[in-house]
Amino acid sequence: MQMIASPIAGCMRWGKWGAQFSTKDYRVMIDACLQHGINAFDHADIYGDYTTEEEFGNALKEDSSLRSNIKIITKCGIQMMSENRVHHQIKSYNTSKEHIIHSAEISLKHFGTSYLDVLLIHRPDPLLDPHEVADAVFHLKKQGKILQFGVSKFLPHHVDALKRYIEIEYNQTEISIIHTSPFTNGILDNCLQHQIIPMAWAPLGGGLFNDESNANFRSIISTASALAEKYSTGINQILIAFLLIHPSKIIPVIGTTKIERLVQAKEANAIHLSREDWFKLWIAIIGENIP
Repeated sequence: MQMIASPIAGCMRWGKWGAQFSTKDYRVMIDACLQHGINAFDHADIYGDYTTEEEFGNALKEDSSLRSNIKIITKCGIQMMSENRVHHQIKSYNTSKEHIIHSAEISLKHFGTSYLDVLLIHRPDPLLDPHEVADAVFHLKKQGKILQFGVSKFLPHHVDALKRYIEIEYNQTEISIIHTSPFTNGILDNCLQHQIIPMAWAPLGGGLFNDESNANFRSIISTASALAEKYSTGINQILIAFLLIHPSKIIPVIGTTKIERLVQAKEANAIHLSREDWFKLWIAIIGENIP
């Protein structure tokens, strides 16, 4: 089975929670992504207060050939209070077999498709029963309704508990130049151990990377600028290349409404930082030489 290619277009801000794309806008963005070789799109059932999946699906319905050229990733497991889910009394998590299957069925309807390329559990649920999750995933895979399965924001012990019962192919978690803890807290080691592909959300710091957000901002930018000049590229490409060098084969999820940002992430695939250059950035991040 073909794995997801890098980078992934994150769609959280395409609809109500951001740019409020029209159907035409969705189609223009999808076509632009495909033109640049970007064919994977990341969603969640809750995006846009449960509206973004359907809006994206409306754009797909305009051209029946689009579905075979793209990969749809979506997530379930968070129950939000919303006018579109009036029966939700509080924000909560639900990873029961019934909810996972029901959520997948709704997503399929919204996208207007018979299968999801990847279904992720959106958050670790304190009440998660691995047997129920496994039963739901087996059921959906057997019916051909999901092709691959993964998790989001799961720590190593969460992964290990679930991995005993079901194959986990992806773990979507925050990784960036200002959120480097997965390099040291076991998340990426766990991915290597189990051959799980990490998807990095907010790989450029979620647009929050500035003087105030990080004490070592100037050092990081100075180092990245020097490396951008060395590799004849841009700073954003260098910051993505910083992630791509890891042996777990991190895939960045670029949550943007601007095709230029996605193209920059695509260009980062051609950059192969040397180990010493990678450690130049690492030292700039931690603010001191390594031991």
